[in-house]
Amino acid sequence: MTTAAIIVAAGRGKRAGGGLPKQWRTVSGRRVADWTIDAFRASPHVDQIVLVVHPDDAEQYQSIDNLRIALGGATRDESVRNGLEALANSACDKVLIHDVARPCVSGDIILDVVRALDDSIGAAPALAVTDALWTGKSDRVSGLQDRSHLYRAQTPQGFRYADILRAHRDSKSPASDDVEIALRAGLDVTIVEGHENNLKITTPEDFERAGKILGGGMDIRLGNGYDVHRFGDGDHVILCGVKIPHDRGLQGHSDADVGMHAITDAIYGAMAEGDIGRHFPPSDPKWKGADSQIFLRHAVEMAVSKGFKISNIDCTLICENPKIGPHSAAMQSRMGEIMGLQTDRVSIKATTSERLGFTGRKEGIAAIATATLVKE
Repeated sequence: MTTAAIIVAAGRGKRAGGGLPKQWRTVSGRRVADWTIDAFRASPHVDQIVLVVHPDDAEQYQSIDNLRIALGGATRDESVRNGLEALANSACDKVLIHDVARPCVSGDIILDVVRALDDSIGAAPALAVTDALWTGKSDRVSGLQDRSHLYRAQTPQGFRYADILRAHRDSKSPASDDVEIALRAGLDVTIVEGHENNLKITTPEDFERAGKILGGGMDIRLGNGYDVHRFGDGDHVILCGVKIPHDRGLQGHSDADVGMHAITDAIYGAMAEGDIGRHFPPSDPKWKGADSQIFLRHAVEMAVSKGFKISNIDCTLICENPKIGPHSAAMQSRMGEIMGLQTDRVSIKATTSERLGFTGRKEGIAAIATATLVKE
């Protein structure tokens, strides 16, 4: 059996404020509609998706690929019916109808609804009402309402396609949701367990709550790097991409930029991708004297390809000389330029080893670095 999802995104959502319809506003770094669409795309139990949109929103939805588009109507009922009609020639057996303003829907809820349709004409998630219920008049409690057998409805609401299409075509009066239309047509609807996180964004405060839920899956990685290069003949050193006059140079297979090497290894380390040597073996003569920014750019591009954003870099150069302070701003600027970061996310600082060890004896320079990578 094939399953389609209809995501209803034609509303104006005025109660949510913010100018743009709520489905095109951002939450946790992405548009609400993008979160919702991807939730259904990620489900192996959904074969195709229809996005029902408002004609005025072309600029927003044209950037979304691989979806069937249907134009909405004057009411939600009309919009859903247009989405159902768009599937008329698609050999669809089951259909899930979902409000775009529920971006936190889980794969488990989608699966539960799909599975329930194996034995039921309709199925929908809901939560039993647990709070006491009152009736009110003129800001006064006027009575109590029995909460037994009451549920808070959620979406996606799923149905056998042919049955719900017929019910929508026959419907003559407005309905609060598709379950109401199904019940009026005499269709049975099974309740499956919903979830508190499957909230519908309605008011401005709901954006903050949804952001906390969607941001809960944030992947934060820390990596560290350490590198050492000894002094030898030369009249300058290159540190964090900046050429600094000095009475000796640093020795290495590449340009021996000890700071950039440590930062590069920190980025690789955050991804569990080894170090520079794994990707650019020193045994390969092609890297002899290479500009170290080649290595750093490779690490940054790998991070981006894996969906990570570099949040910040912190590097400490350990040496007696040359003096780093006068050049630290230039180093920050150069490293930020290479990595695509603002300079306030790049820390370059220095310390001595109090004349102890090889750095204290001015035999070389060491560097340690930490990189923070974030995937939202």
